[in-house]
Amino acid sequence: MTIKPIQLWYAVVLAVMLLLQVSATEAGKGEYQVLSDAQTQRDIPIHISYPQDRSVCSSRSPCPVALLSSGYGVAYDNYTFISNTLNAVGYLVVAVQHELPGDPPLAVRGDLYTARRENWQRGANSLEFVRTELQQRMPNYNFAGITLVGHSNGGDISAWYINSGLTSVKQLITLDHRRVPLPRLETVAVLSIRGSDFSADDGVLYTTEELKQFDACIVQVTDAKHNDITDFGPDWLKQTLSKAIAAFLTGRSVRGLSGKSIC
Repeated sequence: MTIKPIQLWYAVVLAVMLLLQVSATEAGKGEYQVLSDAQTQRDIPIHISYPQDRSVCSSRSPCPVALLSSGYGVAYDNYTFISNTLNAVGYLVVAVQHELPGDPPLAVRGDLYTARRENWQRGANSLEFVRTELQQRMPNYNFAGITLVGHSNGGDISAWYINSGLTSVKQLITLDHRRVPLPRLETVAVLSIRGSDFSADDGVLYTTEELKQFDACIVQVTDAKHNDITDFGPDWLKQTLSKAIAAFLTGRSVRGLSGKSIC
């Protein structure tokens, strides 16, 4: 039997997670877990990182929660600059691995909105499973009104989750997602940060009139490349993104933090 590279990668990831879980928890930096969804028969790797001050989180005053979804082909734990930013403003962050062995590859030809629906729905199902599973285990955190954060296809998954009618999301942050329309809801605050080398499909972003109607902000970052929005991107870009995200989550203006902001 031939072992495919993705199968070998997955086995290595699971082994490393088991080795790191104890040491990472002891260091206070977070922990790796694998959640098993019996209904879909999927073992979903996650990484949990905690607010800088966990002592303020309680069942009576739960701390906010963000679910973080990576871009296609990017490991779920390669966005620590975002997790650290969220932790610094009091958020529990759960980074979710969406791509698993045996999943069909993401379509790259034809009508992508139609061809990728299965991927987005599978991702949305995983987010909802993770949310409900951890809600039962972690009463000191608010899984009833979460923030979704997603880069590229992870942003598409996050927007799809909201557009599918699930009502547990209070805020959405997308990082250069391109396919799924942002939610047109007055109950969800939206920040969409755009790179400079690709454009979103028609109807994905808000019109000028919609920006007046919804609690939303579009940030265009000059010279930001789509594939640089990870831990491996340039420091100036990570700092710009972190400042915009922190400002949005703490109710401050994102204007002046990048090349162009429309709110």
